[in-house]
Amino acid sequence: MSRIRWHLPAGFVLALLLIFGILVAPNLPTAAGAGGVGATFSKSSDWGTGYEGKYTISNGSTAALTSWRVEFDLPAGHRIGSLWDGSYTATGQHVTVNSTWNGSVGVGGSASFGFNVVYSGAYSAPANCRLNGGSCDAGGAPPTTTTTTTTRTTTTTTTTTTSQPPPPGGRKNLGYFVQWGVYQRNYHVKNIHTSGSAAKLTHINYAFGNVTNGQCVIGDSYADYDRFYDAASSVDGTTDTWDAGALRGSFNQLRKLKRMYPNLRVLFSFGGWTWSGGFGQAAANPAAFADSCFRLVEDPRWADVFDGIDIDWEYPNACGLSCDSSGPNAFRTLMQALRARFGSNNLVTAAITADGSAGGKIDAADYGGAAQYVDWYNVMTYDFFGAFAPQGPTAPHSPLTSYAGIPTQGFNTDAAIQKLKSKGIPSGKLLPGIGFYGRGWTGVTQSAPGGSATGAAPGTYEPGIEDYKVLKTRCPSNGTIAGTAYAFCGNQWWSYDTPSTIAGKMAYSRSQGLGGAFFWELSGDTTNGELITAIRNGL
Repeated sequence: MSRIRWHLPAGFVLALLLIFGILVAPNLPTAAGAGGVGATFSKSSDWGTGYEGKYTISNGSTAALTSWRVEFDLPAGHRIGSLWDGSYTATGQHVTVNSTWNGSVGVGGSASFGFNVVYSGAYSAPANCRLNGGSCDAGGAPPTTTTTTTTRTTTTTTTTTTSQPPPPGGRKNLGYFVQWGVYQRNYHVKNIHTSGSAAKLTHINYAFGNVTNGQCVIGDSYADYDRFYDAASSVDGTTDTWDAGALRGSFNQLRKLKRMYPNLRVLFSFGGWTWSGGFGQAAANPAAFADSCFRLVEDPRWADVFDGIDIDWEYPNACGLSCDSSGPNAFRTLMQALRARFGSNNLVTAAITADGSAGGKIDAADYGGAAQYVDWYNVMTYDFFGAFAPQGPTAPHSPLTSYAGIPTQGFNTDAAIQKLKSKGIPSGKLLPGIGFYGRGWTGVTQSAPGGSATGAAPGTYEPGIEDYKVLKTRCPSNGTIAGTAYAFCGNQWWSYDTPSTIAGKMAYSRSQGLGGAFFWELSGDTTNGELITAIRNGL
């Protein structure tokens, strides 16, 4: 930076500054203590060698902020591993974070940035917080206006990011976003961002498109591409338009999310439990089916939104909501046709059964033969047991391994993974599934698994099923079995995964050389994304 030498007496210069109002401090918004602007630190999770933290900037002043800068010091042995919703520089233990897209904070509003810290030894919180040069305490001192030049001799490393680097080894962290979540659940694409989850995902499966008359078709046009989002509900704070041909709905929100998180990939998923009945007809003419899917996924209105297709056929040559009799080769020929039509530049994946029992659903279709055409399989290692057997016995719906007294042999994650490997499927093409929900019974009298019941426990949206974000406080886990958790409260018995059991399942994924993990589905997590954080940290 060049310097200008002034040949004027200091007192005269000061008078000029006062008369003409020349600013001598950085042009930053008023800081804490000068009107109620503050920044507070919170920690959402800690896994012993690291933690996820967040600073929230709150504007209690009478004027809007146009930008913010937060500075703090990390203790020795602590360092930033990744940071999102801001750009940062680290000089030794001193961290400076500047606003990016979220610099504008209206009166009464707030903004935040999140980060992961890697540490050794004991955890200690950040210290010496400064907001725009002043105290982070809303009652603290305002920023100073002195003009000083400081020369630092330490090395500065700068990182600007809106998303974390992908998990090591190319492992995937994939989550399903359900189109119907925008209604009663009030879960929108914006929530993926505000929860911090977008920064930890590698892929999103948008569920679902329908399969009917041998073709891929839109499942819910209003939710998919027509619903209007105003500035407050939009992921990037800009309102939709009613202009002819303009894209709205979740598709447009996903487009915006991908712009904010350029490493994120989105697939359009077709089928699911309810809409799998049409796959039999599709398998009768797989080339025509694949062409219909390609034309829909690559529709010019949203072609930039999707990076490929996911098929959720429940289940080829077996029974789900309905029974299929298309034969053991139908799934392979269907996936072959999809790969031929979508080519090598698009992702082609499938969600498949985890029934590892002898002669079970894995044996009913040629998953091994189809593996050459897919990028990976999402193995649905959940829903093994539940109140669809209303009298029990109570059993965890997502056991990692078998255990003494398990109601059905082969109904566990490891049995499914080992059977799929035995069919020649590469380990790296297998992603085990995590349910972000629990399954439960009522009328239960014993806390240990294996008890009798009288029916399904009440759930917010469906009997026998409840989101993790509800169960963690309504019926906290008080036991573990076969690598997952269960809870007995009153006369109800629930099973679900927790951050701790997810850590164990991710260790299993790594030890088996699997391709990462996926989960069903985003709206079941807490508002700060503690389950997805556990997956990301475990990978």
